[in-house]
Amino acid sequence: MSNPILEVHHLTKAYGRKVAVDDVSFSVAAGEIFGILGPNGSGKSTAVECVAGLRRADGGEIRLLGIDPQAQPELIREHVGVQFQEAGLHDKITVREALTLFASFYEAPADVEDLLSVLDLRDKRDARYKSLSGGQKQRLSIALALVGNPQIAILDELSTGLDPQARRTTWDVVRREREAGATVLLVTHFMEEAERLCDRVIIIDHGRIIAEGSPQDLIDSVDDARSLEDVFVALTPRPGTASTTKKGARR
Repeated sequence: MSNPILEVHHLTKAYGRKVAVDDVSFSVAAGEIFGILGPNGSGKSTAVECVAGLRRADGGEIRLLGIDPQAQPELIREHVGVQFQEAGLHDKITVREALTLFASFYEAPADVEDLLSVLDLRDKRDARYKSLSGGQKQRLSIALALVGNPQIAILDELSTGLDPQARRTTWDVVRREREAGATVLLVTHFMEEAERLCDRVIIIDHGRIIAEGSPQDLIDSVDDARSLEDVFVALTPRPGTASTTKKGARR
């Protein structure tokens, strides 16, 4: 891959005796939608928090836009938007106030009204955060990640808590961001989302990468697999689930 926008080499992170991220390496090209998949507790969120400079890694090397986010996180903040499952906003702030505040942190922010429109929050622009439903809070969190017109958007469990229509809307927003030139790092355990959106994915289990490739390549690598969900079940079997035969997926 020539001139990747993100390079991760041998990333490690432990909490006491528990190794959350164990020798993880991958790279992402500019303009890709790149998926990081894994069961709950697999280490995927910890890995992207290290990439974003929000958590201190124990070892390895990260280069994001040529910058080490571990050493100089302030240099990437203008260029990276991060969405987590909990926005951590004050209960009394309104939707429009939150977006306007976050927009003020950037030199060339997105249009607040446009984001309210595309994420179906126009009718809630003056609603206080505490009054929002779980799905509305999730859509606001996505809007806050995108309001800076980031070069790289890191989206963690993008569609958690969303109904099918809202999920499709957010998928369209992600595609729109890529069409506008952004790179998207998508953390999810929702396999249909990854299959529909991602150019390439890695699957992490117990802190290690166990497979990587395009969704179709991974589907082709597992006997009888018809979807990325089948691949995920085959590669990350849990008690009570059956495992299918793997042809060539990375182990």
